[in-house]
Amino acid sequence: MKQNTLLCFLIFLAACTSRPNENKNENTNITDWAPSFHKVDIVNPILVPDTNSRFFCPLQNDSVAWEAKNVLNPTALVKDGKVYLLYRAQDSAMTSRIGLAISEDGIHFKRQAQPIFYPSKDSFAIYEGKGGIEDPRIVENPAGGYVLTYTAYDGKTARLCFATSNDLIHFQKQGPVLAHPKYINTWSKSGAIVAERIGEKMIAKKINNKYWMYFGDTDLFMAYSSDLLHWEVLENEESKKLVSVLTPRPGYFDSRLVEPGPFALYTSKGIVLIYNSSNAANNNDPTSPKFTYAAAQALYDTAAPYKLIDRAAKSFIQPDKPYELKGEVNNVCFVEGLVYYKTQWYLYYGTADSKIAVALASDH
Repeated sequence: MKQNTLLCFLIFLAACTSRPNENKNENTNITDWAPSFHKVDIVNPILVPDTNSRFFCPLQNDSVAWEAKNVLNPTALVKDGKVYLLYRAQDSAMTSRIGLAISEDGIHFKRQAQPIFYPSKDSFAIYEGKGGIEDPRIVENPAGGYVLTYTAYDGKTARLCFATSNDLIHFQKQGPVLAHPKYINTWSKSGAIVAERIGEKMIAKKINNKYWMYFGDTDLFMAYSSDLLHWEVLENEESKKLVSVLTPRPGYFDSRLVEPGPFALYTSKGIVLIYNSSNAANNNDPTSPKFTYAAAQALYDTAAPYKLIDRAAKSFIQPDKPYELKGEVNNVCFVEGLVYYKTQWYLYYGTADSKIAVALASDH
């Protein structure tokens, strides 16, 4: 009963009240398309490392405390009236695996005992055997099932990979998104597929007979596919180089790098891309420490997903709480999970690469 009362209070508080200019989009030109999120400080962080969870690792041939070091950077979806949180977990050796926690209110989660997606003795171990599987992002396939993008790390090179699943228990690894020999050894991360909200489901959206994905962690680039299985990168026809669709900005909070957050949301106003960013060491935003990770929003044309229409001048979420300021990596709010649940938007994010927190927005 106390839990239900708390949740009702939180939703009412997030929808109806806030302090002036706190955690809001401050530039008025984006208020008609960019939602305003509010950290739920009374319950954050909602997920922390667990030293008691054990898992028999097929590569190490030993039992490991698979989420003892850090939990961070989750994706999320709504299934059967519940929020499923797929989160990155690290053991003491910093190997990453994907765990699952389930909630009936979007705030309080019950963990599954074992990771659901992890490096194994398979043909993909060359990509993920040493560093693991990082930073998942998930959408539903219009034909059924799920598409999960993730970063495979071999200890030297990060590669954007993807997998498919029909039940969120069994996953079929599909390999690198950038599978062409020209790009197979290119550093690549963070694939955010364009999706449309249908009820509480986020379903991959075709535009001009193609599915689209934003990716990258310096500039943002794009890939496209006709079937969500075979991907090609968007290249400049003349230079044969990747087309950059979002770049860092000197003097701003995103002066060092930009990186996708959750899936990109197809709306009547445009494609809303929540993106992460980092503040450069110089020529930066002097109001934030160098290398601070914060998040903002960009808007793209629904007919031409590579065409930038609008972009926030300020971040809408940034580290200012103790668990965001100090951790495995200091000064980090890294957004990656977004669901629409019971008329409320829930945004899940990693804090200082150590814990997981949530922010809310009312229907927009």
